[in-house]
Amino acid sequence: MTQDRASLRRQLRQRRRELPAAARIAAAEVLAQRILALPFLPREGYVAGYWAMDGEIGLHVLQLRLPPGLVYCLPLLHGDVLRFAPWRAGDPLVTNRFGIPEPDVEPASGLRAEELALAVMPLVGFDGAGQRLGMGGGWYDRSFAIRTTRAAPPWLVGAGFDVQQADALEAADWDVVPDAICTETRTLLRPGASTPHRETEPA
Repeated sequence: MTQDRASLRRQLRQRRRELPAAARIAAAEVLAQRILALPFLPREGYVAGYWAMDGEIGLHVLQLRLPPGLVYCLPLLHGDVLRFAPWRAGDPLVTNRFGIPEPDVEPASGLRAEELALAVMPLVGFDGAGQRLGMGGGWYDRSFAIRTTRAAPPWLVGAGFDVQQADALEAADWDVVPDAICTETRTLLRPGASTPHRETEPA
């Protein structure tokens, strides 16, 4: 029986919206610690985050605590995929057609997905096997489709709250599975996601 993904998304989005402010603040703190402790955290390169909306877990603590060799980026809409641009607090922002702030730069000049070292993706839901459920627009799946054809950077991390866990999710052919999912209490690692990608290892 096919899952009603639209109904499931509504339920899970409501769960995260209902979390009290204090719980959100505490969760963002612990989330940053968990992401920075990932076994595949790169030493240098570009790290994509997102602008938290609609109750998504925040990445502001992570941005502030990134090691010096890592540059924080935000997504840009470019055609039907995402590109990414470095962003620091205070840099100019514009609002895209979905009402989400993004860096005020020409999207075509942004970094391509394969130029990132790591990308932290928002999620609507996840299951115990590490499958991610997004908003349904397919932006991250299209942007990181390269990951379905070769073991290549960037590493992908889904970020969410514990309350967003669902029963086993049915995977679609186009779904890109994260290397890890981090919440405020745990880290789910995809099998084989504890060592660097072959392309990123020293020669």
